[in-house]
Amino acid sequence: MGVVKLYGARGSPFSSRIDVALKLKGIVYKYYKEDLKNKSGSLLKYNPIHKKVPAFVHNEKPLAESLVILEYIDETWKTHPFLPQHPYERAQARFWSRFIDDKVEPTAWKALWVKEEQKKTVEEATKYLEFLEKELKGNYFGGESIGMVDIAGNFIAQWIPALQELVGVEILTEAKFPKLCKWSHHFATHPVVKEVSPSKEELIAIFRPRLNTTN
Repeated sequence: MGVVKLYGARGSPFSSRIDVALKLKGIVYKYYKEDLKNKSGSLLKYNPIHKKVPAFVHNEKPLAESLVILEYIDETWKTHPFLPQHPYERAQARFWSRFIDDKVEPTAWKALWVKEEQKKTVEEATKYLEFLEKELKGNYFGGESIGMVDIAGNFIAQWIPALQELVGVEILTEAKFPKLCKWSHHFATHPVVKEVSPSKEELIAIFRPRLNTTN
């Protein structure tokens, strides 16, 4: 199927999504670790508009934006499908993936890092997580195997637990979100996810310097 390259960063949940997707599909790829403070010429070449990770390259044809890349991977390599076959279910998976990107991730990030109006943003993030708690029916949003929404939700499953431990702000708790916490455990401990994703300890180490500069 040609040469596949991924330009990513360990601290980015968006590039980590592509790592997980490629490994689940069994795709051989070359990974290029980016220093986001000193971005490589290749990253800027392949993602000249956003100039950020992930940048995905298949046979020298680049793609940006993690959800776009996930759909491309799913349509190109048919093993372990991420999106359902039924059109309505596919549309729903796209909706919830976008909901995570547009609502959950930015609000939770702000709630964890920005002290101004923190109580308000924590409440807002909680409201968004409640929607996902109600939507979750099994071990995964994708049924009994990892699908599009699960991969899109990696920030919730892996980044939020690490960051809330680091900054001391609780958003995702078992008392409030028993199904999401169970799902988080299933996702984070899946052998493929565990193999390619940063651990909680690694994420805390990556983001600790930022905490020191915001206090």
